[in-house]
Amino acid sequence: MRTASGMSPEEWETRVQLAACYRLVSHFGMSDLIYNHITARIPGPDGHLLINPYGMMYDEITASSLVRIDLDGQVLSNPQGEYGINAAGYVIHSAVHGARHDVQCVIHTHTRAGMAVSALKCGLLPLTQTAMRFAKIPYHDYESVAIDLDERGRLVADLGRSEAMILRNHGLLAVGPSIAQAFNTLYWLEMACKAQVDALAANRELCLPPPEVIEKTWHLYQPGTRRPFGELEWPAMLRLMDRKDPGYRE
Repeated sequence: MRTASGMSPEEWETRVQLAACYRLVSHFGMSDLIYNHITARIPGPDGHLLINPYGMMYDEITASSLVRIDLDGQVLSNPQGEYGINAAGYVIHSAVHGARHDVQCVIHTHTRAGMAVSALKCGLLPLTQTAMRFAKIPYHDYESVAIDLDERGRLVADLGRSEAMILRNHGLLAVGPSIAQAFNTLYWLEMACKAQVDALAANRELCLPPPEVIEKTWHLYQPGTRRPFGELEWPAMLRLMDRKDPGYRE
């Protein structure tokens, strides 16, 4: 395994996986120019995080370009050095990483469908099997651009132990014990939002399953019920990126 000088194999592997995740988010149309963030905790006692350089597109991210920071937002390693980090990314992501030690990866997006659903008073409706996975998703009210440190407590309180959250008038948040699981959660949350926007645009009466069916479906999608979704799919995601452009591994 290739590693940069002075870097542990665990950090390098996390960098490769995280770079792939950035590329996948771009590939599936969930990026927002140079904005938003995906962070990953480096295995080990220090609790250090990897985050994207503020100025690079998601499809430009490589393993070696990721910036290493601590929970206080201090840059510890910036291999390329051309770009810094975005403070808003530090506020949201450090809040989750600091409170949820079961979480390795945090993804925040501003997709068109995600923003649309975040602005609906009804929130995400259980219209599809995919949406029923998120039948109990929490919400966090909008407090302006996330640069105030005191918002972190309210954000993590609203998230609780959930794997995803809708940020009102803002976008989507997905977390997971691995990069693979966090990406899978985000992908299906985004698909649920897209399906809802399409259904509402049809301007026809909506069909909602009975509450007991929604509850059963939600239960079947919980990580401990059948399997942790994302792990089985992840090797295929890496093969997709390797076919498209293996440069993310550099």
